[in-house]
Amino acid sequence: MTSLVVVGSLGLDTLETPFDRAERVLGGSAAYFALAASLYTDVGIVAIVGDDFPQAHVDLLAGKGVDLAGLQTAPGETFFWSGRYHYDLNTRDTLETRLGVFADFNPTLPEAYRAAPYVFLANIQPALQMVVQAQIRSPRLVVLDSMNLWIQTQKDALTDAMARADLVTINEEEARQYAGSYSLRAAARSIMAHGPRGVIIKKGEHGVVLISGQEVFGAPALLLEDVKDPTGAGDSFAGAFMGYLAETGNTSFAGIKRALIHGTAAASFTVEALGIERLARVTRDEVEARYREFLEFTSSPASLTTGVS
Repeated sequence: MTSLVVVGSLGLDTLETPFDRAERVLGGSAAYFALAASLYTDVGIVAIVGDDFPQAHVDLLAGKGVDLAGLQTAPGETFFWSGRYHYDLNTRDTLETRLGVFADFNPTLPEAYRAAPYVFLANIQPALQMVVQAQIRSPRLVVLDSMNLWIQTQKDALTDAMARADLVTINEEEARQYAGSYSLRAAARSIMAHGPRGVIIKKGEHGVVLISGQEVFGAPALLLEDVKDPTGAGDSFAGAFMGYLAETGNTSFAGIKRALIHGTAAASFTVEALGIERLARVTRDEVEARYREFLEFTSSPASLTTGVS
């Protein structure tokens, strides 16, 4: 049985930063998620590609142990996105988007996936997220991601999809937009009022914040020497986060905190090269080493924690 399933996009990206350029490389939320998750557990993809999707990309995913039983191939063009990042890498211009066969995506889970205990719903349309939620049986943890487009155009459907999830991941701008509140804690409470037991708010280069009930945990991003491309960082974060939870089975607040740090460590490799280039080469030992580096980075001397001079 596949322990972790991701439902999202596979695509072809053309990326341009002030430092480099790559054309028609493997992209999409499911690609970044699965590559990171495969460092921890077995993961299956539910996505759609066109008949122009390179076999080399399929071979790469399969070579990492990713289960592709849920990958659909349809006549036509694969989802394509092209973007250019500004020098600070925090802002980007979308140059072109072509949905291709993704416009008609109808996520159908193979029978073996329907019993998966861990499910990640990437930021596809809320109606499609609910289609998946109707197919899964007694999952232990369902995590839902979203984006500003659905908040603007399909907020009611998004709220219904959130109500059926255990955790919601969302960036800080989207959290404020959804709740109509500048306070991130108030925004998280607005989301949790509909059913989820926790919200993970992504703050880009400033890390993440987990809010669940009365408990709050913040994890900063690692300070890196070399940052080349932030594409896919959030999805690779989610992949390692859920991969670690699926591996350990510990979904307590403490377990989720550790998983957040694993996600942060994996995402820090993603940004070191264009697209999936670095993520596809990273090893579990490297992620573990960066996990330990994170603990050193965030630890406080005893004099600060105990008050002893």
